[in-house]
Amino acid sequence: MDIVELFIDEEDDVSGIDAISIVENPAIQEDFVYLKNQEFKLAELDAEKRLLLGPALIPNKPIYRKNEEKEYYIYFSRNTVRKASELFLKRAKQHRSTLEHELPLNGLTVVESWIVEGDQDKTRLYNMEVPVGTWMVSMKVENDEVWNDYVKTGKVKGFSIEGYFADKLERPNEPNKLEQKAQETLDDLKSMLKDYEV
Repeated sequence: MDIVELFIDEEDDVSGIDAISIVENPAIQEDFVYLKNQEFKLAELDAEKRLLLGPALIPNKPIYRKNEEKEYYIYFSRNTVRKASELFLKRAKQHRSTLEHELPLNGLTVVESWIVEGDQDKTRLYNMEVPVGTWMVSMKVENDEVWNDYVKTGKVKGFSIEGYFADKLERPNEPNKLEQKAQETLDDLKSMLKDYEV
């Protein structure tokens, strides 16, 4: 089965992430945590925080895809994940979100964005085990309908990106011998794919 690396074409102004969707079944198979009232209160404040926290992109994670013609896997390198996260903020896309990649939403804003750098990352505070290089986001939900009807009911469970990327096909049976680093990544992906194949 083909493996396709998605990357950002730096010569294309459109290349990158356009929005973050809240979805029931995130392709990266990682759910977000939603943060409500903490056990302590600050002054008179007791309103819910209404924050969603979770991974937006995980590097080198094989993501299964199927279209009318074929089945294949896509993945993003660690470098692409970092570049995508930076361009998302640089291009001020924090307010762009959708529901299940279909319905544009108002009242959702990415208020925090970071790349997991090591084991001491704050994702561990929420019992999230994600690899180094993962792009994490925290999203503020000020839309009552979305919060009450989708988040609190569990109808949405994670983030999924929307964007435009260039691609490079890698065939497991025809490895590129000229790029040692690409071969190592491919070998790692093949190993990971064994755990995800049904």
